[in-house]
Amino acid sequence: MGCAAIIVASGSSRRMGFDKLAAGIRGTPVLAHTVNAFMAAKEITRVIVVCPEERFRLLHDVDAIKPLDRVDGGAQRQDSVANGISLLGPEDLIVAVHDGARPLVRPESIDECIAAARQFGAATLARALTDTIKKADSEGFARYSVDRSGLWAMETPQVFRTSLLRRAYVALAEKQLTVTDEVSAVEAMGISTKLVTSPFPNPKVTVPADIHLAAALMMS
Repeated sequence: MGCAAIIVASGSSRRMGFDKLAAGIRGTPVLAHTVNAFMAAKEITRVIVVCPEERFRLLHDVDAIKPLDRVDGGAQRQDSVANGISLLGPEDLIVAVHDGARPLVRPESIDECIAAARQFGAATLARALTDTIKKADSEGFARYSVDRSGLWAMETPQVFRTSLLRRAYVALAEKQLTVTDEVSAVEAMGISTKLVTSPFPNPKVTVPADIHLAAALMMS
C-alpha cells in the first residue's frame, strides 16, 4: 500500500503579519524545506500541497523526484485535507498529513510514523510534555499545577488510511463538528492513534521569532 503526503499550507499567516511559508531559512522558503523532507522520506510516493497557486511557486527549486501536485484549500483544515485526499482517487492508501509550517521534520521520523500507521492503523508524531504545566485564571494568573503525566503535544505528520479519514470527515460533517487536527477527527469516531515520539525539534513556525529558532536548529 503506497503512502502519499498531504502538506497543508493554505493558511493566511495572520499572526505572522507576512507569508510565513515564504520566509527564508538559510536561503530556502519554509514550505520548500517541508516539501524536501517528504521528497527524501523513503515511504512517500507522492506529495500533494494544499495551497494557493502563488504559494506553490515557492517550490520552483524543489528537487521533485516524486510526483508533486497542488490543490486549493478549504474553509477549515479538515476541508483542506479532504481536498487533498480527493486527488488520490478511490484506492485505499496510507496518507501522511503534515503542517507546511513545520520545516524541521526529519525524513526518518516521517517513515517511522508511516510504519506505525501500517501496524496500528493510525499514528502521529508527538512530544511528551516535560515542562511544569499550570492552569491560569481569566486574568492570566497561574492558579495550580496540572499533572503532566500522560500529556503529549501533537505534532505532524499524522498518518492514516485514506478510507479512515474519509469516514471521519463524513462523521464530522454529520455532527457539524470542527477539529484542528486529524487525530481529533478519528478520535471523534472512537479510534485511538499511536503516538510516535518526536526525537528531534519539530516546531511549527507561528510567530517571527520562530524563523530565527528554526534557522538555529537547522544549523545544530
